[in-house]
Amino acid sequence: MPDEGDVTGRFEQWIRAAGNVVAPATLLTALLFYFGYVSTRSQYEYFGIDVDTIGLATQDYVMRSPQPLLTPLLVLTFVSVGALALHSTVQKRIAAAGYTTRIRAVVRGLTTTGLALLAAGVVLLLLYAVLRSWLFYALVTPLLIAVGGVLVVYGFRVLTRLSAGAAPVSAVRRVSLGLVLVVVAVSLFWTTATIAQWSGRGLAMAQARSLDVLPSVIVDTKERLFLRSPGIEETALPASEGQSFHYRYRNLRLLVHGNDRMFLVPRVWSAGNTTLVVPLDDSVRVQFQFQNERP
Repeated sequence: MPDEGDVTGRFEQWIRAAGNVVAPATLLTALLFYFGYVSTRSQYEYFGIDVDTIGLATQDYVMRSPQPLLTPLLVLTFVSVGALALHSTVQKRIAAAGYTTRIRAVVRGLTTTGLALLAAGVVLLLLYAVLRSWLFYALVTPLLIAVGGVLVVYGFRVLTRLSAGAAPVSAVRRVSLGLVLVVVAVSLFWTTATIAQWSGRGLAMAQARSLDVLPSVIVDTKERLFLRSPGIEETALPASEGQSFHYRYRNLRLLVHGNDRMFLVPRVWSAGNTTLVVPLDDSVRVQFQFQNERP
């Protein structure tokens, strides 16, 4: 029989290993959900819809997150590769003789630039009430803080290594650099959220330019809807015995479906358009039209 202590130890190891996998997976899912939610919310706000009324599930938001995250991830990957190559070059020069003075001057210049960028970002933060209407405020401000913070932290680390004989780094400086890294992480999060928001709005505008490609819907109703959006065709159905539907509406397109409701928009975009919410129950009769393309 195996020893009880061995069994307990193995069980603890399994729990620890599972925690190492589950925690990052949960964090990744939460991030994908958040950026998918930000993008989707911005997308449907363009059509006058509060995304929370659609009733999308967590999986829907996660599946919508790759589009807004693609550009930031590619840019971050390329920048990281370039930064690693530059860091490798700096490390080799530090190890070689005769380059210490030159590297120290360059790194001090980068650190000074980082401090200037960081200060500019902080100034923009303080001027939020004045500059919040600026279109690029939510992108420029976090980028200045993130780039400036990275340059400051890297510059201090390289200068510390070059000053091998100097006094050890104080606890206050270590904590300060750690806080700067936290600010950098928050700024990158802010930047990515801004890009996700812009991505959702861009997707909405692209959809508005090509509403014809969305599924075509014909809606029969029992009562007149008094729709005012241009282009929607209303027809009174002929009265007959047992007929409970009296009006038919054409030139509608299915924008999104959720929570047993369809959100319909006119076939052609106009500033006076509205989004029609149609419940999928016996109060309406819905038909989906074939695409007008011969097979």
